Order: sequence, then C-alpha cells, then structure tokens
Amino acid sequence: MAEITESGLVEVFDRVQALVHKTPVLTSRLLDEMAGSTLFFKCENFQRMGAFKMRGATNAVQRLSKEQLKKGVLTHSSGNFAQALSLAAKQAGAKAYIVMPDSAPMVKRSAVRSYGGEIILCESTIEARERKCRQIEIETGATFIHPSDNLDVIYGNATATIELLQEQPDLEIVITPVGGGGLIAGTALAVHFFGKSCITIGAEPAIADDAYRSFISGKIETNVNVNGNQTVADGLRTNLGKHNFPIIRKYVNQIIRVEEAEILSALRLIYERLKIVVEPSSAVALAAVLNSPQVFKGKKTGVILSGGNIDLREILKRF
Repeated sequence: MAEITESGLVEVFDRVQALVHKTPVLTSRLLDEMAGSTLFFKCENFQRMGAFKMRGATNAVQRLSKEQLKKGVLTHSSGNFAQALSLAAKQAGAKAYIVMPDSAPMVKRSAVRSYGGEIILCESTIEARERKCRQIEIETGATFIHPSDNLDVIYGNATATIELLQEQPDLEIVITPVGGGGLIAGTALAVHFFGKSCITIGAEPAIADDAYRSFISGKIETNVNVNGNQTVADGLRTNLGKHNFPIIRKYVNQIIRVEEAEILSALRLIYERLKIVVEPSSAVALAAVLNSPQVFKGKKTGVILSGGNIDLREILKRF
C-alpha cells in the first residue's frame, strides 16, 4: 500500500465517522496544576465496545470487498481488538472468527460473543495463535486482520486524534500509551498531517519497555517476562510490528517509561478527578506527564485515554 497522505486520512475519517462515536474531551484544573500543563483528555473509554480499537477495526472491515466480507474476518486477540473486530464485522454483515488463548477470562469471552464473534480457543502462546489463524484462514478463506500491525487499522486509529485536533487545534503535544504500536502510529500520523506545531510522545511501562528499546536501537525489540513480573497495564504487553514501527520511528518524538506505582497513582487520579473508568493502560499516558514535568511544562497537551474495559475486581486488589 502507498504511503498515506492527508487526503487519504480524510477519506478514512469520512469512512468511519458514522460507525464510531465521537468521544468527549475532558479537562481538570487540579490535574493541570499537578502537571504544570494544560491537559485535554480524549476519552476513548466512551467509544463503542469501550476502546479506541473500534476505529481501526471499523476502517479495516469497511475496506474489504463484498467477496471478502462473505468469507468473514479473522484475528487473534484476548482483549479489546477481539471485541472491536466482532462488532465491526457484525455491523458490516460479516462473520468474525476470533482466536483467543484458553487462558482468556470468561468475561472477555462473553463480551466477544455478545458482539457476534465466534471464538476458537488455543494454547496461550503467540505461536499457537498464529498457527490456529493460518488454519482457519485456509479452511474458511477469512481475511486476517492484525490488531495493531495493519495499515488500515493504524489509519482508523488516527481518527481519534483527528477529532481531538479539530476540537483543540493548538495542541503542542499529544501523548498516548504504547502497546502493539497501532495507536501511537495512527496518532503520530494525525499529528503530522493535522497538527500545527505539535509533537507525538509515547508512554510505556518500564517493565514492558520494548517500544522504548526499539526506538533507541532502531530494530524491533521484545519483552521478556522476568520471574512473572508483569505490568498492571496488561494491554501494553504486546510488541511493535513491521508496519507500525517505521511510522513510529519517523513521526514519534520520544517514548517515556513509567513505574508501576506511577501507573496506579495516575489511575486513581483519573478515577477520582475525572470521575471516569479507564483501563490501567490508559493511565500510563497521564503517569508519563506527571513524572516528566520538564517535557510538558506550560504545554497544551492532548492525552489519549485508550479504553475502559476492566475487571474491576482485579483493579481493586491493587489499591
């Protein structure tokens, strides 16, 4: 696919806007004072199915031909993209095959089924997921759509920041969590084409800092689970891909790492001050703003809150 242009992103925006929610932007004077910055929170936790991933899934599905839609779509995911693709396929009249690890919680399986997705379980390894997807692809002819390393998904994700910049055109920074790279790549493209004097910054857990290390080394790095030490921001445990990494290297200014205590502190602030429910992954962006005041001081900053699908019982155990 040719490199995306400003007009190409406008076409994407026009394609998906009737099928996704225009999410609200919230502010807090207290959080502004704490950060030394003027913050604008783009609340993708209010998106359809509860996360920004609805945008990328919708664009990818809408780009398919009628013949492709007849055969359905396919992905592997245990999280938000499983739900997003199921719903995007449903509204396009297509079948969605969702490969999930057998360790996936019942609440996540139920959510996928509620949106019409057909779940196929496999072992809890990326190799098993990919192997099962290849099998289903051969058997059904379904089109595989990667959760984050698919250009149509990336371009769809960009629409969240396009909306934010339409509302706040003078933003100087947009910061977003970094997991598989689909959100920050789309954000960076939107900032590049629609921002004025604006830069993109990523935020990542220090114990899952593959994107930070990739950014430094110039090649895709992976995470190693040391002694079961996993970040509370479970949506950010995935690695960058061959399609989003070049975009990130070209258009992202820097990636900031944050500690687990900082993530939980930021999560509590969002709950208490913005009065909204978000995933720990979303709080990583605010945590980076608060722990790096020298970067954000005096700046008008857009903060992408990526989603709000949580298991409240698990979160409460952390506090």
